[in-house]
Amino acid sequence: MIQTADRLQTIEEYYFSKKLREVREMAAAGKPIINIGIGSPDLPPSEAVITSFQESVRHAGAHQYQSYQGLPELRETIAQFYKEKFNVDADPSKEILPLMGSKEGIMHISMAFLNQGDEVLIPNPGYPTYTSVTKLVGAVPRQYDLVADNGWFPDLERLMQEDLSGVKLMWVSYPHMPTGAMANSSQLEKLVAFAKEHNILLVNDNPYSFVLSKSPLSILSIKGAKDTALELNSLSKTFNMAGWRVGMVLGNKENINAILKVKSNMDSGMFYGIQKGAIEALKSGKEWFDQLDTTYKARRKLMFQLADKLQCTYDTNAVGMFVWAKLPDGSPNSEDFIDRILHDKNIFIAPGTIFGSNGEGYIRFSLCVGKSKIKEAIERF
Repeated sequence: MIQTADRLQTIEEYYFSKKLREVREMAAAGKPIINIGIGSPDLPPSEAVITSFQESVRHAGAHQYQSYQGLPELRETIAQFYKEKFNVDADPSKEILPLMGSKEGIMHISMAFLNQGDEVLIPNPGYPTYTSVTKLVGAVPRQYDLVADNGWFPDLERLMQEDLSGVKLMWVSYPHMPTGAMANSSQLEKLVAFAKEHNILLVNDNPYSFVLSKSPLSILSIKGAKDTALELNSLSKTFNMAGWRVGMVLGNKENINAILKVKSNMDSGMFYGIQKGAIEALKSGKEWFDQLDTTYKARRKLMFQLADKLQCTYDTNAVGMFVWAKLPDGSPNSEDFIDRILHDKNIFIAPGTIFGSNGEGYIRFSLCVGKSKIKEAIERF
């Protein structure tokens, strides 16, 4: 038996990878499973995106290796998108790097900037991949608390009282996953000032700005943010392209070049057709975003009813494609609660604990399921 690398001892298999095997086995055994735990859009991309992809596969050179930096047209379109939607100026030749999904970017950024033993500030609750990737590269995860009473925003004054000399990088995610909390410009300014003062690379993971949000913000819109900040974004949620694996990272030239050094040694460029489809998606007009919000609003209204059935409480102003709900007092812990529902009602809901210890007492509903299925889930109660 060949011994695995020591780094594998620091992480576990991703929760959804494990749990979905159980859910699939139940479905294969004939259980009428309704999965409202996963944030994978069930809607298709626009017809224009699909047509662009179909036409592109016949272009000369479409099936050859592509540039590590992506098509110039893709980078230019990302720059236009960021200018139009966030009022952010970014040089497409130096400050934008397309990625095969923003999850890839989390690894690339970590490999580009973190040394063995560097500390990384990670939100609790937050995306579990921040912690696992930090461990995989030999850095040290250091969680900071997010709580409802503070609007799921870090207590920066409390953090500044701690020894931050070993901290190299800080992950934030606004709109926040899993809670759907927004951060305003003033809060983002404080984050940038905090990062500058302590010489920390600040990375905002920002894939949810256009789902049920009327005020999209980029951390790069803050004056001087490029000096200390990067932003990840993705087409997965906004354009129903999760399986296409298209993301991007924006920042100053030096930071982007550092990430490119890693990326160019790990892949051989994104498929031409996918890039052409991404370009078309980023050019989508107001009608696309309005239609997206209409669909998710209708689903969210029903999901609130399901949360009510479970006697949960929730923030009706939260954005994104999830409903983050607090369990009633006296409930079992989050994982026991969702397991009981899974086996009694054949409904899978994500437990808050997979996002960190501050997720205890919460569950997360995904809006990536049709209205008929949500109604059926309600009827099961």
